[in-house]
Amino acid sequence: MPPDFVSGSPLLETLWATGIVLVFTLGSWLIFLGMRLFHNRLRNKDRETLASQLVGSLYRPVVFLVMLQGIFLALNSVTYLETWRPVLLTVNIAVVIVLVTYGFARVSSVLLVWYLRSRSVRRKANIDEGLIRFFRRFLIIIVYIFGVLILLDYLNIAITPIVAGLGIGGLAVALALQPTLGNFFAGVQIVSDRMLRVGDYIEIDPATRGYVTDIGWRSTRIRTPFNNMLIIPNSRLVDSIITNYYGPSMEVAVIVNCGVSYSSDLTYVEKVTLEVAREVIDELEEAVKTFEPWFGFDGFGDSNINFWIWVQARDRISTFRMQSELVKRLHARFGREGITINYPVRTTYLHWPEGTPPSFPFANPDTVDTEGN
Repeated sequence: MPPDFVSGSPLLETLWATGIVLVFTLGSWLIFLGMRLFHNRLRNKDRETLASQLVGSLYRPVVFLVMLQGIFLALNSVTYLETWRPVLLTVNIAVVIVLVTYGFARVSSVLLVWYLRSRSVRRKANIDEGLIRFFRRFLIIIVYIFGVLILLDYLNIAITPIVAGLGIGGLAVALALQPTLGNFFAGVQIVSDRMLRVGDYIEIDPATRGYVTDIGWRSTRIRTPFNNMLIIPNSRLVDSIITNYYGPSMEVAVIVNCGVSYSSDLTYVEKVTLEVAREVIDELEEAVKTFEPWFGFDGFGDSNINFWIWVQARDRISTFRMQSELVKRLHARFGREGITINYPVRTTYLHWPEGTPPSFPFANPDTVDTEGN
């Protein structure tokens, strides 16, 4: 209620209510600054601690709560809105329920993520970041559902018919949203089976490959090497054959096939090829330095004796440069060492009975060698 010297004057009551709003706004701003300062002090060398995360998750609902309480107090202080006070009280409590639910959802998600990321739990359960995000979203939905039920109960709205109606209408909704639900459960399967992780480089087919940037409820986003975004429904992704170049480890083999002339010294060819491979490993940062290159001859070709050289790259993207450097340096080194890589050659021998030379269309008969040479 306003003081006596204000009561009865609509103008003075309005100014009094405005002053209340300004005071609470200033107070909420001071609370915001204080919680932000406290949050920064709780951080450990730019690293978020549990206490700092809890404070950071609470300052928004607290600030909103203080500001809205100031607004409701200002509205209740004017006499010309006295008939609306029961409605304002109901709205005030409903807003408090909403903000408390919002704050509880943020705090519970912080606690859940902290628990799942703790070393002891991760060491036992092997929970990755995708599964942590899924559990966090699921928990937030559950908290909001309970908050809505509490709000409906406070507003004297019967919950039982709503639950029964949801049970009957749920079947119709499930049939109507079958593709969406299929994508949802496919996303659950992707996360729970740890098929993919954010940051993995995958390939579905030669035209569909890139880095996984997000695994959502309905779709998975992949950033291609051309910096484009592919959005693939989860149901299609589950049914596809996927090559994950980051599993079980990020290292990828790089194999270059080549061949040398039959007249080459194969022992010397092996020595030169291994020298080139070690040179590439030493000089390129994309190479796995601890991997010793492998070499082997694998067959007699039509024009060359075929061989392969095997090195290891740090990841899928690194394979392209390593393969290019191996081909370029092997070609240059073979040229300096006089090692020949033959072109495909076919030699054709013609034989015919003596004294019966073949007939060549449009050829001069005088130029035909009747000796068969």
